[in-house]
Amino acid sequence: MKRFKIEQSDADIISHSGLALIGQAIKRHTKLSSQLDASIPLRHGIKHSDVIKSYLALLSIGKSDFEAINTIESEFYFMSAMDINDIPCEATLRQRMDKHAEHFLPIVERASRDFLSNIQPTLRPLPTGHIPIDADVTPMDNSGSHKEGVSRTYKGHDGFAPMAVYLGQEGYCIGFDFREGKQHCQKDTPALLAKTLRQAREITTQPLLLRLDGGNDSIENIDVILEHSEDHKTQSPVDFLIKWNPRKQDKAYWLELAEQKGRWEEPREGKRIATFSLQVSRQWQGYEYSVRQVIRLTERTIDKQGQILLVPEIDLEGWWTSLDISEGDIIQLYADHGTSEQFHSEFKTDMDIERLPSGKFATNALVLGASVLAYNILRWIGQNGLLGPTSPKRNKAKRRRIKTVMQELMYVAARIIRTSRYIKIGFGKGCRALQAFETVYQKLAYG
Repeated sequence: MKRFKIEQSDADIISHSGLALIGQAIKRHTKLSSQLDASIPLRHGIKHSDVIKSYLALLSIGKSDFEAINTIESEFYFMSAMDINDIPCEATLRQRMDKHAEHFLPIVERASRDFLSNIQPTLRPLPTGHIPIDADVTPMDNSGSHKEGVSRTYKGHDGFAPMAVYLGQEGYCIGFDFREGKQHCQKDTPALLAKTLRQAREITTQPLLLRLDGGNDSIENIDVILEHSEDHKTQSPVDFLIKWNPRKQDKAYWLELAEQKGRWEEPREGKRIATFSLQVSRQWQGYEYSVRQVIRLTERTIDKQGQILLVPEIDLEGWWTSLDISEGDIIQLYADHGTSEQFHSEFKTDMDIERLPSGKFATNALVLGASVLAYNILRWIGQNGLLGPTSPKRNKAKRRRIKTVMQELMYVAARIIRTSRYIKIGFGKGCRALQAFETVYQKLAYG
């Protein structure tokens, strides 16, 4: 095997050419720069927009810590791609975000909503014709730290417990409510749902299906959905599918009811499953609602190892829904809700925001808000650049992970060539991502 000689080239070579895509998405499809710079007067120093866009660039290549600003390879390309005049140092980045976090957060959240509203992403409907909205709490482990808001989560570790809301099977994020670890998942959820339903209407006119876990088994959430539908009668309907929390139910009573109303199946000896529906009256603030409840009861007299049980084992599950379809279809639709766990993983692992970088609660909320904007841009890039005929060859998929987007398009090495009129990005002769990169860039910059 031949040995290589190591030397430094005079060429300006970068390893994160994908920042050109992020910069175009922010510039042409949001008003982030103008709104940030107008929010708080600045007499001197780096513009607010330069600070936040620099941090967005770091997030888009999987770096959430403030120190990562010191690792930029080509300052010329970084500033050109993100359309900024100056790059903040680590201290400026941290101090500016600490000082103005509460003012910057709503502007960054607005930019994320504007991007999705303006870009109008393609959303694949469920078999029922609905676009799913999946909301769920995702605890973030920040054990061993003394950050503001860190407390015991239901997962048994110290950290935060934000609630994320995703639109479509593609997983675009339309809400990420930052919360202390000890906060119950239902607290502040009705207000979050009302806000995200309004935002979803800006992105799609198709019917919506809101899916929630058992921790959000509350008639108040159903009231929010029905009130939204009442206020928007001319629009397509919003349906719901919420896991029932049995709490301290009498399983013997439900077994007797299943014997009367259920359709029984026996997938194996010693195991029976019954499914049936009920119309249940529920009250909230003086109003009475009749809600369909789907029940699945499983009785085991022999366990999976073949051991006969002295006392039958009974599992009780249920769902509240406004859908008028079979019990089996309801159960399958809710099972698909578990896909949102993958979206949580992409935020926490691929974008490296599990352990948030600041000790201040408001700053970490801003970090999370900026992560949502970067995540949605990366998600759109993946859906439009890595699934079509021009994408690098990979196994067929309906969605690409954020990590894959970073590997295939964000971290493409290129040479920066400056001329009197243009700045060129020169890709290698064998670069398989060239066509996909150019396709996405044309859509963002000229579409």
